[in-house]
Amino acid sequence: MATINLVAAGATDTIRIGGITMRVLEDGSRTDNRIGAFEITVPPRTVGPPRHAHHMHDETFLIISGAVRFTVGDEARDAFEGDYVVVPIDTPHTFANPFDEPAVFFNSFTPAFYVNYFRELEKLVAGGPPSGEQIAAVMARYATITL
Repeated sequence: MATINLVAAGATDTIRIGGITMRVLEDGSRTDNRIGAFEITVPPRTVGPPRHAHHMHDETFLIISGAVRFTVGDEARDAFEGDYVVVPIDTPHTFANPFDEPAVFFNSFTPAFYVNYFRELEKLVAGGPPSGEQIAAVMARYATITL
């Protein structure tokens, strides 16, 4: 018989990369690695990751509060509370919070292996500001390229 899993507030791992806080909701361990999910808080005036594309996973963002600027290709679009953004495989994109309020969003990706990218990046950043080449090398290990 299958069971459901409840992820209680405060009962999960937290990943911190700079000022960004990522609450791990699903690391794939309960879904046979079919889905990974985070709740992510991005402080005001935060630049996001370099523009990149994922070769192996789709990604979604549900804006819970605040606003997030997504850049897809050369087009920048602002997403606000309640908006849902889907980024298919191989779509060049990035995000940032150029606004004066924190942004919180639910982020999912399929398959879940990308959770480990964030864990590895957290360790890299803890050693000091990484170079673009170091970030690109970590991304490459998780089927992601910088553009």
